[in-house]
Amino acid sequence: MALLLAPLLAGFLLSSCTLLEGGPKKGTVGYVEGFLGGVAADAPRAALVGREILAAGGSAADAAVAVYFTLAVVLPGSASLGGGGVCLYQDRESGQTQALDFLPRASATVPESAARPTAVPGSVRGFFALHSRYGRLSWGQLVSPAEGLARFGSPVSRAFARELAAVEAAFMIDSEARRVFGRPGNSGRAVGEGETLVQIDLAATLGRLRIQGPGDFYNGQLARQLVTEARSMGGSLTMEDMRGYKPRWVDTIKLPFGNEVIHFAPPPAAAGTVAAQIWAMLTQGDRYEDAPAEERRHLLAEASMRAYADRGRWMVNGGASTIEPARLVEAGKARSLMANYTADRHLPAAQLRPPPVQRPENAAATGFVVVDREGSAAACTLTLNSPFGTGRVARGLGVLLAAQPGPGGRGAISLVPMLVVNPNVKGLYFAATSTGGVTAPTALMHVAARHLIGGQSLHDAINAKRVHHGGYPDVTYYERNLGASQVQALTRRQHKTATAFRLGQVNAISCPGGLPAKPNTCSALADPRGYGLAATADIQ
Repeated sequence: MALLLAPLLAGFLLSSCTLLEGGPKKGTVGYVEGFLGGVAADAPRAALVGREILAAGGSAADAAVAVYFTLAVVLPGSASLGGGGVCLYQDRESGQTQALDFLPRASATVPESAARPTAVPGSVRGFFALHSRYGRLSWGQLVSPAEGLARFGSPVSRAFARELAAVEAAFMIDSEARRVFGRPGNSGRAVGEGETLVQIDLAATLGRLRIQGPGDFYNGQLARQLVTEARSMGGSLTMEDMRGYKPRWVDTIKLPFGNEVIHFAPPPAAAGTVAAQIWAMLTQGDRYEDAPAEERRHLLAEASMRAYADRGRWMVNGGASTIEPARLVEAGKARSLMANYTADRHLPAAQLRPPPVQRPENAAATGFVVVDREGSAAACTLTLNSPFGTGRVARGLGVLLAAQPGPGGRGAISLVPMLVVNPNVKGLYFAATSTGGVTAPTALMHVAARHLIGGQSLHDAINAKRVHHGGYPDVTYYERNLGASQVQALTRRQHKTATAFRLGQVNAISCPGGLPAKPNTCSALADPRGYGLAATADIQ
């Protein structure tokens, strides 16, 4: 019960590595005994479902599919079936690491009458593609837990209640939103924390997906119904949009790190390039490792400011890059970006070329990581391109529709998953995701630098107070209770500073000894900034 009522974020790590003989069959919880792998997600129920799939002998891909569909039920404002995202996947057997792009893309045509232009949903086909390539268990088994939660109800988490409260006035105007997410009596108020949320229409949609797969969602009755509902609500979907949507397997952005390789998602998930540039600047000449502790937050702020300024050079609308991403993270590029860095003084942002510009970013997203016992891993981030997408629920389907990418920050440029692997032994060392809009890549690099370079425990690295400089305005933000001496170290270097309640949310799994070689070194953690909970089981 405590897990059901817990606030946002859960991390799970389970222990040892043998299969039960004469016990439960594959596909049944309990098939795997001992070390199962780990899950860290933005909703406790989603992490529990992922753990059960791993316990039944599922791969990281299987668990990722089940976690996603559960998030679509319990955290639909960011993970609804009408949205999309990006995953990084490391396959232990082949040693291959790739990015899977299933972002919610723009409709081919948008009628002038479309008051709420609608993006083409990518998640269903995206996770089907992941399952088709790397799954072991049946598709239906992975969708079924989410269907049951939608049909029979689940308690509203503190996280989802908070998200609903933030949009309640505008969201509850929609009659279908009031019917699905409103309190009884048509009061215009959204359901609150701990109240049971039943989504019968969504359960029926998930039931069809469980039985028929994604074909019906993109080229069948569900597709036709989705298109009709989108257009009736001022959207812009067509059957051609739905039929033509294809997820894309693409190469990652790669950076060497000792014997390991760090992987980020490429544009149009542009935050991956920003994070990779920050990392390249921090590690150029062992700069972060050699810096005294007092300098490191200054260094992080200066590197992130330069990365965001440089983004204005290569990023175009929608997050695409005009320059090959690999060129943006070369050692020579990092040296040039940091050529005017000084350890004792902040460089005014206006002196950068090009100078940073203001760009609003969608902060509505959710992320999760999954690692299985063999060392395969998935790191996925999801969005509807804006909070609750278009703000409308498709009648009879229970699906929130993603907003068309465009002005006002609508889009997916801030999605930033990360994996660290050793290609020689095909070992997994680190998997993480970060959300929080413009602060997502800086939060992830803050954690990764402290843990992977600085040697802090994952717990200490995630809990440490963060700083962020997004280029514009020329302000270094720091989390409350950073400490007077740390703030003074920034102001002494001429930083203009301001406090922030939180800077990003990071979910991570770390295996410093490598997986599958040393599972006893693994830990999973979810960011306490999301009212989170973390649970681990000792290695036996």
